[in-house]
Amino acid sequence: MTTAQTPELDVQPTPLALLLLGREADPKSERGVECPGDLPSPSDPDLVERARAAKEKLGDKVFVLGHHYQRDEVIQFADVTGDSFKLARDAAARPEAEYIVFCGVHFMAESADILTSDDQKVVLPDLAAGCSMADMATAEQVAECWDVLTEAGIAEQVVPVSYMNSSADIKAFTGKHGGTICTSSNAKRALEWAFQQGEPSTTKVLFLPDQHLGRNTAVRDMGMSLDDCVVYNPHKPNGGLTAEQLRAAKMILWRGHCSVHGRFSLDSVNDVRARIPGVNVLVHPECKNEVVAAADHVGSTEYIIKALEAAPAGSKWAIGTELNLVRRLANRFAPEGKEIVFLDKTVCFCSTMNRIDLPHLVWALESLAEGNLVNRIEVDKETEAFAKLALERMLALP
Repeated sequence: MTTAQTPELDVQPTPLALLLLGREADPKSERGVECPGDLPSPSDPDLVERARAAKEKLGDKVFVLGHHYQRDEVIQFADVTGDSFKLARDAAARPEAEYIVFCGVHFMAESADILTSDDQKVVLPDLAAGCSMADMATAEQVAECWDVLTEAGIAEQVVPVSYMNSSADIKAFTGKHGGTICTSSNAKRALEWAFQQGEPSTTKVLFLPDQHLGRNTAVRDMGMSLDDCVVYNPHKPNGGLTAEQLRAAKMILWRGHCSVHGRFSLDSVNDVRARIPGVNVLVHPECKNEVVAAADHVGSTEYIIKALEAAPAGSKWAIGTELNLVRRLANRFAPEGKEIVFLDKTVCFCSTMNRIDLPHLVWALESLAEGNLVNRIEVDKETEAFAKLALERMLALP
């Protein structure tokens, strides 16, 4: 029997392939807050006027929310801007608005539906606008994790704390099991509350779904050690942990992360310090622990904005968060002589957040103006009740 010989092919990787493999650099990407893969302009020059006309026709019936990470072409039509929780609360504070158009991602629209009245309808312009972090923890996986904790004999000692960036199902699980929700601004207060729910020496926290925010808050803000934290991997039997490891841990971190913030590295910090003497490195707490430890300042999107507002003229900043916001801030503060650059050279936009573009927004607004309800996000009543319970616990934090 003969064996076919595979011919040797003289194939050389292209520069683009080498770049994607991380083996080459693109000097054109080293442009501060510019990106080699810039988003294209809207194809229809009439889109802006159409959006204005539809929004004017709807009047007070519509309230448009714009997350900080949205494109400028979308942000210009937002009635308010902010982070996910601020926007959900803003929506709840506008009961006269029949339609809440949420320019963000799916879990944010769910939170808005939970916090608004039954008469209000939440619309997500593109249903494909999800969140990779939120998708890293499903209801089935978390239920299985709880079974593992039960078998290890520690479930009664565990208080779940879920990041706002989670699905309604995960928020409901948290509420049902006596836990609370947190944002990147109040994660420390949420953890302090959680550890007060039982004996401080034996109480543990299951932190969902972002391991980095959980770890950074525990270690940087609360004085725990990295050894106090273990990572539960839902794709491994028993989360990849022994019962002994679970019993010894104070923080059980879900193996989830933000696809944007998780890409920043210690090399990014070292490189920008070498290139820009005197630069202040300001990063989001969803970044890796080594990045947070090497930064000068750490905080939420709202914290980042306020820090730059208070920064002296002529100061230099490298920001570790989503590019749309960084570039908007760079343009805003350029007249004050503040130099603001993106921390990394190659990481660009949040791909899921940027699914909300002007064509989708125009379609949603025009549909509503014509009396057609599209892309409604509606959380079922049982899930809503338990998720709201968890959110109310957060609102009650001191």
